[in-house]
Amino acid sequence: MAKKVAVVAVNPVNGMGLFQYLETFFENKIPCTVFAVADSREIRTNSGIGLTADDVIANLKGHEDEYDALVFACGDAVPVFAQHAGEPWNKDLMEVLKTFGEKGKLMIGHCAAGMMFGFAGTAAGRRVAVHPLAKAAVTGPVATDAPFEIDGNFYTAQEEHAIPAMIRQVVEALK
Repeated sequence: MAKKVAVVAVNPVNGMGLFQYLETFFENKIPCTVFAVADSREIRTNSGIGLTADDVIANLKGHEDEYDALVFACGDAVPVFAQHAGEPWNKDLMEVLKTFGEKGKLMIGHCAAGMMFGFAGTAAGRRVAVHPLAKAAVTGPVATDAPFEIDGNFYTAQEEHAIPAMIRQVVEALK
């Protein structure tokens, strides 16, 4: 049986990173569902391109057992996350990240993913790669200067440019 992946995409999302994940999963016949971290399925890329996600993050809550892995697709919404942390969709995101982490499922992401995994309380003591601008905000996990890190079930990349090297190992883990 094929493994299933839940992809959570912030609004706006880094299109380059998101589409690297989606194309790789498609090419390797790994089913995935994209959940908008928003109040509707309509989101945008950092460059302003409109996208319609499969569903919203609120509908992933309680369905974490249906997925084998979670991908956190970073974007320009993350630098201002603190200003919007109280929004329902961001609270849902934190709950979903926490649940996936508690269940020991594969968690994958780039840029600020390691930081967000740390905020959710799922990366304690783990080595994570985070974007240099997010490194100062990392509390708990150990931020490294490596382009990507794999620590158990955590796959993190500093930037979207490191995704191709990391994603090959992710695909193997999902087979």
